[in-house]
Amino acid sequence: MTREASCCCGDLRIVVEGAPFINGICHCEDCKKRTGSSFGWSAYFYDAKIIDTVGETLVYNVRGENPQQRHFCKTCGSTVFWKSSGFFAGMTGIAGACFAGSSLPDPDLTLSNENKCAWLTFPETWTQSL
Repeated sequence: MTREASCCCGDLRIVVEGAPFINGICHCEDCKKRTGSSFGWSAYFYDAKIIDTVGETLVYNVRGENPQQRHFCKTCGSTVFWKSSGFFAGMTGIAGACFAGSSLPDPDLTLSNENKCAWLTFPETWTQSL
């Protein structure tokens, strides 16, 4: 099964094969700022599962504990995917909401819960990690 994620305007797309290795919600300050929301939904695929990328990106380099190269659309500014040389080396992170419709399975993990907005709740079946 292939899945495609794209930016708001459709100029930037990434095509992957199979299911994500990690599919979770993160509440760290970095993910909140990246999305402008109360959490970030990240789906990580092994690099070997990346079939194609279409369109030009601009790259923002994140420094610190988990260095990343965030690829965003040069036209609309949507962050679609990123590479990490830290915790998730060898994988590509893709913004979960950039996948069309319900092509991703439901997330099953919630991370950095010490920064979670108090009004958010998640299914008890999800793995909860600090």
